[in-house]
Amino acid sequence: MAELPYPPPPGLSAALGLAAAQHGVLGRDQALRSGLSAGRVGALVRARRWRILRPGVYYVRDGPPPLAARAKAAQLVYGPRAVVAGPTAARLWEMQGPVPGPGFEHIHLSVPGRGRGTATGVRLHGWDVPAGEVTLRHGIRLTTPGRTLRDTALLTDRHTAVSVLDSALQQGLVDPGDLPGLRDANAGRAGAPRSRGWWEECDGRAQSTFETRLRLVCADAGVAPETLQYPVHTADGGLAGHADLAWPSWGVVAEADGRGAHALPGALYADRSRQNRIAVAPERLVLLRFTWSDLRHPGQIAELVRAARDSAAPGGGQGRKGLGSPCQLT
Repeated sequence: MAELPYPPPPGLSAALGLAAAQHGVLGRDQALRSGLSAGRVGALVRARRWRILRPGVYYVRDGPPPLAARAKAAQLVYGPRAVVAGPTAARLWEMQGPVPGPGFEHIHLSVPGRGRGTATGVRLHGWDVPAGEVTLRHGIRLTTPGRTLRDTALLTDRHTAVSVLDSALQQGLVDPGDLPGLRDANAGRAGAPRSRGWWEECDGRAQSTFETRLRLVCADAGVAPETLQYPVHTADGGLAGHADLAWPSWGVVAEADGRGAHALPGALYADRSRQNRIAVAPERLVLLRFTWSDLRHPGQIAELVRAARDSAAPGGGQGRKGLGSPCQLT
C-alpha cells in the first residue's frame, strides 16, 4: 500500500498490524475497533488503498489477493464457526490434486446450520465439524488433513481425490494406516459409496498430480504400472535416476513431464539429463515420455505402453516387481 501523508490517521497502524496477521485482510468492524473512523475507512476505499473483497471486508495490500486472503475474508463474513474445508483446505495444506478449472477458485466453507449453497466465489456446506477435526494454520481455521481428505473425496472427481490422497501420503500429512478409518468415517454421507473405492487406489510414492492421473489412466486400461519411482542404475552401479512409472518385467518405464516447476529451464534440463541416463542404462529399458496434453487421449497412452512392451528387447527387464500400493485397505 502506498504511503499516506504524515502523520498517519489515528488507528491506522493498529489496523494494518491486524491485517498483516490476517493475510492482508481486515473487517470493517476490526478497523473501527482499531481506532479508525468510519469516514477514514470510506476514504481509504474510495482512494483504492483498500479494496473490497466482500461486504465489510477489505484487502489492504497491492496485487491480487491470494487464496489464504480470500479464505480469511470469507471467514470474517460468516463468523467464528466457519471452517475452510474440502478442496480449499487441501490447497491450504499444500496438497497437490485440485487443478484450475470451473470452481477452482471457489472457497469451500463449512458453516453449521447454513445448509448447502453458493455465494459469490464461495461454496457453503452445512457440516458441523467437530472440534477435533478443526485446526488453526497460519491464522485460518480449517479442517485437519484427515478430515480434509474425507470432504475432498465427496466433493471432487476420482482423479482429483486420488491425487490429493497421494499428495497427503507423500508429504506425511496422514499415515497409510489412517486411511481405512477415514474412509469408513464417511459412511452415510452423500457421495461416500461413489468414492469408497478411490481410497484403495492411492500411492504415496507418486510425486505429482500428473503422475497420479497417468497411473490411473494406465490402470483403467489394464496396464497398471508394476511400481513407481523405479531405480535405474548405470553400468558401474551408480543411480541413473528414478523412473516415475515402471513395468520392469516388460522392460518399460515412463516419465511424467509435468508443468509448473518442471517447466523452468533448470528443472527441465535436470529432467532431460535424468531421462537420458535412464535411456542408456544397461537394462536397456524402453523409455516413454508423457505430458499433460496426452491425458486428453487416454487410449493412446495405453496403446503406447503396450507397443513399448512388445518392442522391448527380450530379457530387457529384471523381472523385479515393486512393492504394492501402501493403500491396500481392509
